[in-house]
Amino acid sequence: MPDSPTAARHTSQQWWADAVGYQVYLRSFADSNDDGVGDLAGVRSKLGYLSDLGVDFIWITPFYPTPGHDWGYDVADYCDVDPLFGDLATFDQLVAEALDRNIRVVTDLVPNHTSSDHRWFQAAIGNASEAERARYRDYYIWRDPAPDGGPPNNWVGYFGGPAWTLEPKSGQYYLHLFLPSQPDLNWRNPSVADEWDGILRFWLDRGVGGFRVDVAGGLVKDAELRSNPQLRPIPPRASRWEQWDCFEHLHDVFQPESQDVFRRWRTVCDSYGAFLHGETYHLDPRGMNDLLPPDGMHGGYWFAPMHVGWDPAEIRQTLRAPQPDLSERLLWAMSSHDMPRAPTRFARHGGDGDGVHDGWGAARTLAFNVLAAFMPGTFVLYQGEELGLADGEVAAADKLDPVGPDGDVNAGRDGCRTPMPWGDGPHNGFSSVQPWLRSADRPDLATAAAQSSDDSSWLAAYRELLGVIRRVRSDFTDSDATLEWTDEGDIPIVSYRRGRIAVAANVGETSHDVPAPAAATLLYDSAAACRHPHADVEDACTGASGSGTRRLAPASAVVWRT
Repeated sequence: MPDSPTAARHTSQQWWADAVGYQVYLRSFADSNDDGVGDLAGVRSKLGYLSDLGVDFIWITPFYPTPGHDWGYDVADYCDVDPLFGDLATFDQLVAEALDRNIRVVTDLVPNHTSSDHRWFQAAIGNASEAERARYRDYYIWRDPAPDGGPPNNWVGYFGGPAWTLEPKSGQYYLHLFLPSQPDLNWRNPSVADEWDGILRFWLDRGVGGFRVDVAGGLVKDAELRSNPQLRPIPPRASRWEQWDCFEHLHDVFQPESQDVFRRWRTVCDSYGAFLHGETYHLDPRGMNDLLPPDGMHGGYWFAPMHVGWDPAEIRQTLRAPQPDLSERLLWAMSSHDMPRAPTRFARHGGDGDGVHDGWGAARTLAFNVLAAFMPGTFVLYQGEELGLADGEVAAADKLDPVGPDGDVNAGRDGCRTPMPWGDGPHNGFSSVQPWLRSADRPDLATAAAQSSDDSSWLAAYRELLGVIRRVRSDFTDSDATLEWTDEGDIPIVSYRRGRIAVAANVGETSHDVPAPAAATLLYDSAAACRHPHADVEDACTGASGSGTRRLAPASAVVWRT
């Protein structure tokens, strides 16, 4: 094991403040050995690309040993690397070389559940000595059947169906908020917490810069495992979201005792200068406040931007609602491996083009990202977002995601997980063999190779944006760098000031004039940085800041420094 680099490399306990992150969905990022699956060596080979983009850290999805029923989020060993993705030596090399480029590596923790293949669960169901069975049985949540022989309560899983599965040897049910092959850990057992202290330190001693906590709102369950109030009957053929929304989730998730876990982890992470943040899936700022107390995790993802439509009122509310209480504790992201890509969601329908391939979805995403990038907190891109990528095209016969009915690609997450397009040739340069997830090849202009040499590409626009962030974020340390909203709320211009930085975006359908700050320098114009789809974008982006106004094209944003 290498010496811990934390003392030499971590110069600030709050290095993540106003940093830029980049999510790597490992299976689909870069394949180094032509087996069709992305791997750690593939990430290492792209560190130059990530450095040129301007990111401060990368969050890598799980690479631990796994049977792969949920693509790595079913972990069989928390302290090793699955041979499919590399080994510990490869991971150590990746961390060291990333740090040489001033990029920290953040890993994904999956503490709500293990794989059913994990040695703890195998011992718990009797596939070990009686002593080990006795030790590990209470690592999981077991209950006798209800009087009718059915599940102990009415909880449903995130992926649909009952959250309980009968284990035939013992005649008891075990709890799983996800797949039956992902049994939930019993976080009321102190031994589980002790195990996890060791897991965190194992990776921190290897130099990781922090952790993203999967299902951060779900660890501790109601002590009595009471049924949730049912709001309405579950309709036939209901989707997983519809099933979930038929209940008021008072007892299965968002229990306050989970904060005891995160306070304990916060102490560990603070001793290493590591960034502890979570998948805090709550669309109500009040719920986010409960998930992110000041002494808990350093931050959490605000998921509202992944659900918002291209509507001025919705966008304005999404940005304003969590302020000022949550402020720097938020992570801002428009897309992820679990949600449709923002250019797909923001596509403009009707008229000429489909809103995706004509560039409107990507232009809207860029404008929204400009708004989010200068807000207090941490800004995160999902791989390929810098290329303007919409969801990939996956045939019904090629659907792999366990979420949703067979053949219904739109109900699952395959579209946002298709391989990264690096260049020309078969499979867009991701691999020389058929990738793990079959999808249609993207146009050459959508690849990183083509866009790297194009000064008007989406990649060029994002490189420029991240460069501006690096140049101005020292301004945000000033005592007067508070957030001040400057738009009137009655036109589709969303604008704010943060210290010397002023940001404005047109989230409407037509061009609008915006006041330019006095004696300001224009730092960034999203419409000028790329091939914007607006027909009259050159006319829309006129008016020097000294003239008092600037005309913004629809789906464009500007940044000034005063």
